[in-house]
Amino acid sequence: MLIDTTLREGAQLFGAYFSLEARETIACGLIAMGAEEVEIGWVGQEGIEDLAARVRPHSGTSRLSVWSPCREADVRTAAGLHVDRVNIGVPVSDLHIEKRLGTDRQGLLERLTRTVLTAGLLGIRYISVGLEDVSRSDIDFALTVASAAAEAGASRVRLSDSLGVLTPLRMQEMVGLFRPALDIELAVHCHDDFGMATANAVTALAAGADYADVSVLGIGERSGIAATEELAAHLCLNDTSHGYRTDGLRDLCRFVSQAAGVPIPRTKAVAGADIFACESGLHAHALSKSPKLFEPYNPASIGADRRVAVGGKSGVGAIASALSDGDLHCPREALPELVSAVRRLSWELQRPLTSREFAGLTKGHGRADD
Repeated sequence: MLIDTTLREGAQLFGAYFSLEARETIACGLIAMGAEEVEIGWVGQEGIEDLAARVRPHSGTSRLSVWSPCREADVRTAAGLHVDRVNIGVPVSDLHIEKRLGTDRQGLLERLTRTVLTAGLLGIRYISVGLEDVSRSDIDFALTVASAAAEAGASRVRLSDSLGVLTPLRMQEMVGLFRPALDIELAVHCHDDFGMATANAVTALAAGADYADVSVLGIGERSGIAATEELAAHLCLNDTSHGYRTDGLRDLCRFVSQAAGVPIPRTKAVAGADIFACESGLHAHALSKSPKLFEPYNPASIGADRRVAVGGKSGVGAIASALSDGDLHCPREALPELVSAVRRLSWELQRPLTSREFAGLTKGHGRADD
């Protein structure tokens, strides 16, 4: 279901350089999460042989794969890497075929057929063919390429929205065209140039695709691709159709953040530090009654903690709950004054109050129990 390509697409992020040790840690973290496939890099990448050897003993049920250009020489190299799958990339838009490859449609079909047949003769049991820039291609020709790949022995076709121009509705339509036309597995690779990657990947899976490419924090070329942590959490915690281990997702995200030099926004879905932090009076008071009112899943399921603080947006109900949670006391008649004091101090500090600051204010409006 999930093809994690942090070590291939993610490693192509501008300025990101993963050491061999970091790549091994990331791969093992993805395997522990339960990713069905981990794309550990590309043919010719420095250290790819050593990485494959290091990760193989820990791979379990996860399949290891590498990416290769559509060239027979590269496929021959890939065959010696002792991975489970080889993902061959081939552009299918006329712009790429002409300007990048310097050939025409017929020339592309011939090259693809030769390369896939060679991969099969070399003993590569699972060959995936990625149709690059499919979202800007002539769809009839793209379908012809997909059929040619299947006839030559490919086990999967991967549709790549290389510039992130698809919307969920267009993605649904595209999967609806390719799924019934193929008797092999179908995957998608969704870029995030317009913020659609995760939504497009979710839609593709719901529409019948077998796999979706992801990377931790969504890192990759330009704006990156669909995020591993978002897809895994959605499929496991919201959809509940898959058994991914999500309790280590945030630790993995933090590791990749440091290794790639990519800060995690505090409101980043699944990975952000403040996604279960609440200050709003209405929400804070509601959380004290039932966390399910304003939380999509249990914070502990992803290794997070709930944080509720009082501040400039807190009302009487939230303050009363905070008093009870902190074993603090304030006479009922003094509560409105305490609320005003909390709001004033919070606005002065331009942040929610710490538990110590809140306890200090209660001393001036009653007493704090020891």
